[in-house]
Amino acid sequence: MGEIILSSISALTAGIGALTIQNAVMIAVGCLLLYLGIKKGYEPLLLVPIGFGAILVNIPLADLMGQEGLLRQFYNFGIANEVFPCLIFIGIGAMTDFTPLLENPRILLLGAAGQFGIFLTFLIAIALGFDLLEALSIGIIGACDGPTSIYVTSKYAPHLLGAVSVAAYSYMALVPLIQPPIMRILTTKREKLIRMEYPSHKSVSKRTKLLFPIVVTLACCLIAPMGTPLMGMLMLGNLMRESGVVARLTKASENEIANIVTLLLGLAIGGTMEGNTFLKPQTLLVLALGLVAICLDTVTGVLFGKLMCFLTKGKINPLIGAAGISAYPMAARVVQTEGRRYDTNNWLLMHAMGANTGGQIGSVMAAAIMLSVFKGMGLG
Repeated sequence: MGEIILSSISALTAGIGALTIQNAVMIAVGCLLLYLGIKKGYEPLLLVPIGFGAILVNIPLADLMGQEGLLRQFYNFGIANEVFPCLIFIGIGAMTDFTPLLENPRILLLGAAGQFGIFLTFLIAIALGFDLLEALSIGIIGACDGPTSIYVTSKYAPHLLGAVSVAAYSYMALVPLIQPPIMRILTTKREKLIRMEYPSHKSVSKRTKLLFPIVVTLACCLIAPMGTPLMGMLMLGNLMRESGVVARLTKASENEIANIVTLLLGLAIGGTMEGNTFLKPQTLLVLALGLVAICLDTVTGVLFGKLMCFLTKGKINPLIGAAGISAYPMAARVVQTEGRRYDTNNWLLMHAMGANTGGQIGSVMAAAIMLSVFKGMGLG
């Protein structure tokens, strides 16, 4: 009888006995992500499932990322084959209004300038010993675009997926803390007070809005074919939105599909955060480089905004350059908040939204160009 009791106790405490320090640390990290998502409201739709997935995968003996594990099935179904990021991009396209960008096309240049940090961080990562594809995956964090980061990393550096995904979404959530100090340092008081003419949506025709996603798809995908899955899905979502004839599909893309995919994506990403594989010096370096990438993107965007301010003789407020990253629409809201910090009647939101949507296109295009170049080199 005593042996049976001891055997039962041993079986019941097997999980506790198998718990390693690495597991405990990652469970704590998962709890931190839950705290940031629930208490602080930082990207809760992603941080909550990612955080809980991290807790689940670090429960000993559960084997959720084993060959038949639940989280492994989510990972294989949507990340290993790159389906989840593409589905999310349909939803993003369906929710994106390109009108501010079409009213002031030159703002698109800020979306391009906001991607230079990707290339600079790519070079830094190579200098630190990462190979080309790892460096690309790390640099893409600077786009502040989670789906693009996941797409590139799952395709070419899957062993970095956990670190890259956590960095991309965590820093995207922290944009309101990361960007303002950089914006303040790089701009003068006179520049911060510049008011821009508020756009009128009457200047953009229905035909232009319909042609835009088609033209962008053809132009961008012919230049960089490797980005076709992401750019194509982004523009498909926008075309459905602007056409007005597939309201049910648009609504499903914005809501049901996006919500389901976001949940499964978050759990699958959390599943890559198992302690023994995640807690390495390389992971900390990836997180640090991701922060560097976003800071550099913000710097280059604001500096290009200052150049446009000079060339237009003070008609462009350089602050909107910070929205050239792809943290849509959070970066645009940060610009609006920062502008009103110095002038409560300064409304920069629509201009910042133009730069932000340009950044959405720019981040995909930057990834597409690099992937196409690597493909030509035989690396992809």
